[in-house]
Formats: sequence, structure tokens, C-alpha cells
Amino acid sequence: MDIGILGAGAWGTALATVVARNGHTVQFWDPVRDIIDNVNSKHQHPFALPGIKLDDKIMGVEQVENVAKKSVLLLALPSQAMRLSLEMISNHVSPNSIMLVCSKGIELETGALMTDLVKDLVPQASVAVLSGPTFASEVACGLPTAVTLASKNSSVSGELVKTLSRKEFRMYLTNDLVGTQVTGSVKNVLAIACGISDGRSYGDNARSSVITRGIAEVGRLNKALGGKADTLMGPSGVGDIVLTCTSKQSRNYSLGHSIGSSRNAANVIQSSTDTVEGVATAASVAKLSAKHGINMPITEAVNKVLHHGADIDTEIAQLLTRPISN
Repeated sequence: MDIGILGAGAWGTALATVVARNGHTVQFWDPVRDIIDNVNSKHQHPFALPGIKLDDKIMGVEQVENVAKKSVLLLALPSQAMRLSLEMISNHVSPNSIMLVCSKGIELETGALMTDLVKDLVPQASVAVLSGPTFASEVACGLPTAVTLASKNSSVSGELVKTLSRKEFRMYLTNDLVGTQVTGSVKNVLAIACGISDGRSYGDNARSSVITRGIAEVGRLNKALGGKADTLMGPSGVGDIVLTCTSKQSRNYSLGHSIGSSRNAANVIQSSTDTVEGVATAASVAKLSAKHGINMPITEAVNKVLHHGADIDTEIAQLLTRPISN
């Protein structure tokens, strides 16, 4: 098969290696021309995945519409760029094509999930979601990984399993598009919170508390938006939360750690050169929780620190003095 990928960051490139190992040709588009040129000429990514030699079946193209015409299209762009990118390609996507959302985020302005954007802007395509505990470098090296694949259509799931599944890239199937996206998105906010806690040297107990109470927050939002409770227990839920909240490989955790250490969120965010999905997601989830009347104190505290100049220690103190409850 001829597969297309929108977005050739670390994750999009790692997914390209999985597809190529399964014998498929991969064409990707990215707005950064240096990535396309380096992959085509040197078979290496110029910024991400150092030391990883890319298969000859992975090629970059300059015209986004050429990638948009593929029968299977993986969407690995930053979530806040998804709407504009889908608008660019909507007239070029073939009927009955499959669009696989691989980004983990919630649109800031609207609170829309990425599948909502696909359904609205590219209605001729089928949509599915890939999520789970996945560091790009480990996937690119072929190390064992478990992911969640969500689709309402069994034939779509079957096509994607043939395209992506390998013994070292194990897929667990669900029809819960909402839950898979909610859990995969909010975990980035929790990872920032854990990074802040560790940056302030609050210890392992505190980090465990953030993860535990954070899972409860994810569950409340998931229920309010119509997701299934058991999705939280899968790779895209607890699996991804534990990985992202406990490893310095996580961009979100690392950003949080820098904020906790420096106590200056604005400077850390401004100096970051990576896409850190949890920054925008903190604000979008705070809006959603207010809209639905959901109690999400950890997310609200992270949002205040990131976007409203709140003092870290003050926010932590307020979390510790909340009324006793279940």
C-alpha cells in the first residue's frame, strides 16, 4: 500500500518506520522543507531521532495535495495546527479514504477533539484514532510498544491493523473514539504537573498523588464527553499517563520540570523549541471542565501557572488544603 503522513516530526517519522517495516511505501509532507530534503537525500531526520537510518520506502513530498490523495492518511501534526491543515487538503482527500488521528490534543478555541475536526472538514473520509504510551525513539528502534486503535468501523480497523500492526507494535482495538482522545490528551497536562512537582523536589509520594488524582480528573471529563470508563484502563489511558508522567523522555514532563525548577513558566515556554501539546491542552481542558461543571483542580492549577502567571507554590498549597473528599 501507498501510505501518506501529514507531519514529519519525531512521532510522524517513527510511525513511518513502522509502516515501512510492514513493506508499505510511505510519503509524508511537512511544512519544514529541511526535513523533506534530508529524508530524501540522507534518509535521516535532521532534528529528531538521531542515529536512526530511515528506510528507502520513506519519502518526503513538497506538495501536500499529493499526500492527501492516499487511501490511508496518518495525521501526526500538532493538534493546534490540525484545523488549518485539514482545510488545506479537504478537497484533495479521496472518498472512502481512512484518516488516522495520531495527535494528542484538544483544539484550544473550540474544545473540539481531532476526530470532530476530521468529520466536519473532511466528511468523505473514515476516521480512526491511534494513541498510547509511545516514545517516538523507541518505536523507531523497533522496541516493544502497545497502543490503542479506536474506530467505529471494523473494516477500517482491519485495514489499519494490516498497515501498522507488528509483533513489536501491538494494537488493542476499541470503538471508543472519545475516550481514546480524552485520555491521550489530558495525560499531557498531568505530565506537566508531575514535572513541576519533581522540579520543586516534592518527592515520589507527591508525584504518585498527582498521577492518582489526575486519573480521577481524566475519568470525570471522559464521562462528561461520552467516553467509556474502561478506556481509561487501556494503553491510551493509564498506560500513557504512567509513561508520560514518570520519564524525562516526555516533552511535557521535561517542560514541567524546568518550570518547577526555575519557577518561571513564561520563560520556559517561550524558550522551548519543541511542540509540547500539554501547554495548549491545559487551557482547552480548563475551558471544557468549566463548561461541563467538572471538578479538575490539578488541571486548573496547571492552566493558571502556564497561562495566568500564578505562583507555583501558592497553587500547590491550595491543592494541599482542599476540603477532604472521595
